[in-house]
Amino acid sequence: MSVQGIIGKKVGMTQVYAADGRAISVTVIEAGPCVVVQRKSKDKDGYSAVQLGLVEARKVKGLTKPMKGHFDKAGLPPCRVLREFEVAEGAAVKVGDRLSVDLFAPGDSVVVSGVSKGKGFQGVVKRHHFRGGAATHGSMFHRAPGSIGASAYPSRVLKGMRGAGHMGSERVTVKNVEVVRVDAGNNLLVVRGSVPGAGGSYVVIRKK
Repeated sequence: MSVQGIIGKKVGMTQVYAADGRAISVTVIEAGPCVVVQRKSKDKDGYSAVQLGLVEARKVKGLTKPMKGHFDKAGLPPCRVLREFEVAEGAAVKVGDRLSVDLFAPGDSVVVSGVSKGKGFQGVVKRHHFRGGAATHGSMFHRAPGSIGASAYPSRVLKGMRGAGHMGSERVTVKNVEVVRVDAGNNLLVVRGSVPGAGGSYVVIRKK
């Protein structure tokens, strides 16, 4: 199988023990099984890729008519999550092929992408790690951003100025993540360290 990635769901973090007794912080990901829903080619679509759908036990609700037709054309039950992965033009991949977590092996280095946890509206100290002012001696400058521009010229706030605002809920990619264990029977992938997102959020795992 030439597809170099899979869709998963973050279960949570725990720790495992190495052969020498060291405790290793790991993230458990329920990776796959996934099914090929669509095959894209350079002649028709301008690029070569496959569209994978994550197979889940729960029923998909609120399916629109266009999406229903999309899955009916493939002859597959609907999937909640779809992602695309690049493949070589002549790759032997067809609609209906299934991918599982045994695509990976312990020791592999992977790239994990997901949406980070949302923190809501936050100030500059938490959002941009501003230092803040003195905490005592009558200071009235504690967690404020300070000057954000001159008054006379340019008489406006320049674009890109760091300020308070919505924090988190951004697409984050973590590279060089080591695969520690692979449990093909339970579709579980155990990787070293943390990956973006809250428990239950969807992630994409790609081989380097």
